[in-house]
Amino acid sequence: MANRDDKLLFAAETPDSEPEPANRQIWKLLVVDDDEFVHKVTTMVLKDYVFEGRKLIIFSAYSAEEGKTALEENPDIAVILLDVVMETPQAGLDLTAWIRNDLNNKIVRIILRTGQPGEAPEQEVIFKHDINDYKEKSELTSQKLYTAVTTAIRSYRDIRTIEHNRMGLQQIVHAAPTIFKAQSLSEFASGVLTQLSSTMSLEDDTFMARASGFAAARKDGIFKIIASTGKFEKIRGHSIDTIDDEEAIACIEKVVQKKQSFFAHDTFVGYYQTDGGSESVIYLRGAGPLHDVDRKLIELFSSNISVAFDNLDLNQIIKETQKELLFTMGEVVETRSSETANHVRRVAEYSRILALKSGMSPSKAEQLRMASPMHDVGKIGITDTILLKPDKLNPKEFETVKNHTLIGHEILNKSDNDIMKLAATVALQHHERWDGSGYPHGLKGEEIDITGRITMLADVFDALGCRRVYKKAWTLSDILKFMKEQRGTMFDPKLLDLFMENLDDFLKIRDQYQDNPEN
Repeated sequence: MANRDDKLLFAAETPDSEPEPANRQIWKLLVVDDDEFVHKVTTMVLKDYVFEGRKLIIFSAYSAEEGKTALEENPDIAVILLDVVMETPQAGLDLTAWIRNDLNNKIVRIILRTGQPGEAPEQEVIFKHDINDYKEKSELTSQKLYTAVTTAIRSYRDIRTIEHNRMGLQQIVHAAPTIFKAQSLSEFASGVLTQLSSTMSLEDDTFMARASGFAAARKDGIFKIIASTGKFEKIRGHSIDTIDDEEAIACIEKVVQKKQSFFAHDTFVGYYQTDGGSESVIYLRGAGPLHDVDRKLIELFSSNISVAFDNLDLNQIIKETQKELLFTMGEVVETRSSETANHVRRVAEYSRILALKSGMSPSKAEQLRMASPMHDVGKIGITDTILLKPDKLNPKEFETVKNHTLIGHEILNKSDNDIMKLAATVALQHHERWDGSGYPHGLKGEEIDITGRITMLADVFDALGCRRVYKKAWTLSDILKFMKEQRGTMFDPKLLDLFMENLDDFLKIRDQYQDNPEN
């Protein structure tokens, strides 16, 4: 197993020379001035301007109102060269207030450029208004204009980076409660893909639409897709080697071989190995190169993902152990009463299917699957002379047997564990009848918890088809006839109808967990 300290290393990559997408190649500057000459001079001076490999696009507005329109249509404008006196003596200052307060744009750098400094004294303007520089038009020579714009763009770039980091960290914090509460690996992996795409698209709302990716986990030596998005959406459940994408397969082979996450031009490939030895990979490809900020956020997110994979893996081990213990306890009871161990497994699967068909959530249905094997655990308190009697029980003996529901509930209800509490309910109520003639409390209709109603139906269906010391196994036709006759008497009518409508699903389970011939 790889040392835990190695799990979050990122492999080095060969720098690529592919061009950046068009929307990241430019800086945007807005000139807001009612003097045509100012626009022409600014355009002429800055026509060949380039900063950090990106050209400058200049937008022109001749009034504060036109400035508002330009800003609404171009929220990524980096710098504004803003005149003070236009349609009103305070037009520029009013526009500044609108930008900061109404538009809530705190990032754009505003250079106030005035030809009438007496109308807006520098000291007063600087203190009262959220501007970033103050220039008199007469002092803005070509060189000083270059300097002022460069300083403003550099400041804008740095603030954008800080804001991007803040949004990314906020995204990660908000993602944690959503994806880390996932109860299954596929549910968790699907959430991770969504959040990674969202984290990488903070400045590009169309990224998520263009992103494609998948998460895979190794099972029986093969990586299988457990979550997918974009062009890989339809391959969920397939093994990785069936993917019709040579680049993706090559990336996965590389990450598994090196056991290190890495970045390519537009791709993140994550590798995660838990302390239990489980391996998972995440592949996410966008439509443009990942910048340093994106990568740092992904690395941070990966650290959280790695911890969550560990916790999920440990939680899964605990759940599997718990499930096996519950099944084993149920099987021990059934074996003691000369019933087959597979009876509790069939009842568990029948209960889960019927629960899902009734509209129960998958997580609650899975809990019922784990709890229902304990329905007869109270039989542990019934003597062998009664439990194993080959003849019909007399009234006194039958009253004794009824106590197994109370004994089972008493055994199980002391735990705060959700599954054990559910098992206690099932043990207590699985002999209650829809018409109120059941035991131990004679509950009627929906007074009986739906888990008790479901388990009772599943238990009766299976028990009638099994040979016992006191009876022969019934034929399927006799079982179905009896169950239909008991609709609304023993069984919840709606549940029985669902059972009959989906009979083939239950028969498949019965065939899958058949008893041994000697039983």
